[in-house]
Amino acid sequence: MRCLVVADLHYSLPQLDWLVSASAQFDLVIFAGDALDIGSMVDFRAQILVVKKYLALLAAQTRVILCSGNHDLDERNADGEKVSRWISEVREMGIACDGDSLVIGEALFTVCPWWDGPLVRQRIIDQLDHAASSRLQRWIWVHHAPPADSPTSWGGKRFFGDVELVHWIRTYQPSMVISGHVHQSPFIKDGSWYDRLDQTWVFNTGLQPGRPPTCIVLDLDADQAFWLAAGEAQWIDLTAPLKRPAAAIEAPPDWLTSLDRIVDPSLAKPPAAAG
Repeated sequence: MRCLVVADLHYSLPQLDWLVSASAQFDLVIFAGDALDIGSMVDFRAQILVVKKYLALLAAQTRVILCSGNHDLDERNADGEKVSRWISEVREMGIACDGDSLVIGEALFTVCPWWDGPLVRQRIIDQLDHAASSRLQRWIWVHHAPPADSPTSWGGKRFFGDVELVHWIRTYQPSMVISGHVHQSPFIKDGSWYDRLDQTWVFNTGLQPGRPPTCIVLDLDADQAFWLAAGEAQWIDLTAPLKRPAAAIEAPPDWLTSLDRIVDPSLAKPPAAAG
């Protein structure tokens, strides 16, 4: 199974266009939060309508998972905690979203909401407890914020990750956690697009402007993860211990070059120093 992972598109229509064009090549698209942009001049309600149309196009081509990020919160629940009401509505399109756990192939995916207070946080704990009772060997979480004190949450001066997530990872030991949120982590010294906490791989796509977006491709059958960004293309072996730096992609398969991220293998420059 091949999964295309994006996050933090922040209402970038060129990036959403690219995502729709690339999605049919994959068994699953994982959108790890922040589809919207609270800082945009475009009205939030209009953003939601447009993004839902893109999501419908995606869902017509492949399986889709979407979790909420901090930019996706559009109302408060009865307890005053911020939630993403609109994301719960995409379930009608067949898209797995906040609060869902589902089996695809030989993997169990658990989709966690952005939490803004103790009640939603407890719902995540309950969700993980329930999913753990039916976990498969490969259990993958989609959670917008990466864990605290990880290169995937390093912002250059401090970490911006989720402290609770570190505890949950150590408690449940999922196979992977897929995130975004901290845009610069993969591009700065001491940051990275990948990390490992005990046996759990952690990923953060990072963010760059322009088309196409920064993305990660998980080839779960081959146990490989590829990170594709402007001017950089790296991969890691998911069966090997954590190693830095990641290897440059020197001979990309045809399905990877077709993503319009690697036009010529010779353009894939070596990765930056260890982060």
